[in-house]
Amino acid sequence: MRVLGIEGTAWCASAALYDAETDSVLIESDPYEPDSGGIHPREAAEHMSEAIPEVVDRVLSAAEAEHGPDAVDAVAFSRGPGLGPCLRIVGTAARSLAGTLDVPLVGVNHMVAHLEIGRHQSGFDNPVCLNASGANAHLLGYHDGRYRVLGETMDAGVGNAIDKFTRHVGWSHPGGPKVEAAAAEFAAAAGGGEGDGKTADADLLDLPYVVKGMDFSFSGISSAANDAADDGVPVEEICFSLQEHAFAMLTEVSERALSLTGADELVLGGGVAQNDRLREMLAAMCEARGADFFAPEPRFLRDNAGMIAVLGARMAAAGDTVPIAESAVDPNFRPDQVPVTWREGESVARGGGGDASGSAARDPDADRRGAEATVTFEGTGGDRRVIKRRVEKSYRHPELDRTLRRDRTVAEARLTSEARRAGVPTPLVSDVDLASATLTLQYVGDRDLATALDERATEAVGRHLARLHGAGIVHGDPTTRNVRVSPDGVEGRVESGDSAPAPETYLIDFGLGYHTGHVEDHAMDLHVFEGSIRVTATDPDPLIAAFESGYEAVGDGEVLERLRDVADRGRYR
Repeated sequence: MRVLGIEGTAWCASAALYDAETDSVLIESDPYEPDSGGIHPREAAEHMSEAIPEVVDRVLSAAEAEHGPDAVDAVAFSRGPGLGPCLRIVGTAARSLAGTLDVPLVGVNHMVAHLEIGRHQSGFDNPVCLNASGANAHLLGYHDGRYRVLGETMDAGVGNAIDKFTRHVGWSHPGGPKVEAAAAEFAAAAGGGEGDGKTADADLLDLPYVVKGMDFSFSGISSAANDAADDGVPVEEICFSLQEHAFAMLTEVSERALSLTGADELVLGGGVAQNDRLREMLAAMCEARGADFFAPEPRFLRDNAGMIAVLGARMAAAGDTVPIAESAVDPNFRPDQVPVTWREGESVARGGGGDASGSAARDPDADRRGAEATVTFEGTGGDRRVIKRRVEKSYRHPELDRTLRRDRTVAEARLTSEARRAGVPTPLVSDVDLASATLTLQYVGDRDLATALDERATEAVGRHLARLHGAGIVHGDPTTRNVRVSPDGVEGRVESGDSAPAPETYLIDFGLGYHTGHVEDHAMDLHVFEGSIRVTATDPDPLIAAFESGYEAVGDGEVLERLRDVADRGRYR
């Protein structure tokens, strides 16, 4: 099968021919380059209208020269997400071409194509994917026939956040490569030249580092970088710190996704994925975890029709085509709206990994390493204790790493105890060693909630979070791996209407927690927990309904109302 792909979601007009028999891809691209500032939608659309026919003609001419008039078996196009005016031009071209050639038409989700080209080239079976591009930054994992959004930016895409700074200092688009070059220059000067120690030797500005479960935010870091430039901080120093913070955030949430799902494969996609420092961080994290990491060659990372053609071929082979009359584009086309018809296999959330404070799903007594910490166990029976040590992260700048590990150890010790005093079941904290970022905690529950999901347990979690918020505390990372549960319940504790003991549930791992009375922050806690349910449960809706019912019974109804706004605010919600 040979598929002609057409891409034009925002800035790059591109066409490609993918030959499935030889696994070869011919790509022709013509990127839009604004004179100043970022992408202007009207100008981008004008560029598409001129460039799309030209790149398509070049690819089609080459295909027909080699394979004859029947060179194309299907036409695939980027249906979204993207800029509406650009997408409409691409859609019109694809429909016209499919009709003229009398071949099937395939509508491809641009962000799923980023994932699938990585899966295709790597040979990975079931990876988590980090998409890092201009307008987007999110984590995807396969679950129950679709790619689920495990985590995402709650405001700007990582590329847009970087471009916001470069526009502020007067640099032309695209800003990412210029920031990378300036950061490398600053690091090399600080370290005396190229070498492994150069990043560690460079001083780091204090910029916002915002991670909420597997979600994250870049708006604050862009504003802080702009302020630093206005205060006269050398732009190369700002570029270095901007990269170190933003990419460490992306790497941390990627590790959290691997830990939550138990996956041991990570692929990278998107234009920002061309950055060497980001790839270096992700590779180091995966090596430390014993996971496999893969980033496609650069021509498949930036916006390109090659990935559209490759996924289009898989979809066409599965019969997943679209009639021309039903092929309207969708600027807000979410990856989790796409039925994954071209693959089969188990969910990426298959029961391994998990939170660092609990026990492993397959062996409750096994020492383990979670996303942040190693956990060992001491004692037996009622004297059993958990020794949790936040390990150094080689991918992070040493100064940033020390600060995060210390601050999170302090926060976990303090908030775990404060939550307990507020009536929320948590482990007792018996010792804190800040020098080694180590906590000694009471062993609670039999297993993680992820391995024992039921409606009564999630309702209990809703009540716990409501009480926590009532005390002015946000958990920060309330996932199904950060709830411990004894599914058989506690003798003598039977809830009204039940014939069996209710499950005993405990909140653990308060390292990302903080004090706040803001409704927005409380709603974000609920958003994080519900996201973790969606990726670990086959039928999440009843569990989420029970969770919200539990919260409503104890907490502030305004938080549930705000939850809808928070959920809609994510790029793909």
